[in-house]
Amino acid sequence: MNYSDLTRRYFDAAALAGVLAGPGTFRGAAGSRGQGTWVQFDVQFDSQTRGGIQAVRFLAYGCPHTIAVSAWVAEVAVGGTLRAALPEGVHLLRERFEVPVEKLGRLLIIEDAWVAAARAAIEGAPRQPHIDS
Repeated sequence: MNYSDLTRRYFDAAALAGVLAGPGTFRGAAGSRGQGTWVQFDVQFDSQTRGGIQAVRFLAYGCPHTIAVSAWVAEVAVGGTLRAALPEGVHLLRERFEVPVEKLGRLLIIEDAWVAAARAAIEGAPRQPHIDS
């Protein structure tokens, strides 16, 4: 498969891959390795600034598109306001990264993982242990 330059750049670097711990850190995950796509986001935010995102890390199991888009989401979210939506909609991400339409479900898993992390933070739920069902 041919990948766009943007997909290759974020896949190759994946600079924010990893986990976060500590106060103000919340986790969300979606998908499963058994089905070929799993994504986890750890989001750290300052509740005193009403949801300012201080740091994001991600773990992803899947195709280069899955890893690249997850890396982009983690990068773009830092410094933004915490909300239960991706920084950019799934269809725009599909176009931006030239993701084939048959892989749309993988982008929806990324969205589900982000929303789970954001909701945990918004609701003040404790950080969950690493999950990779």
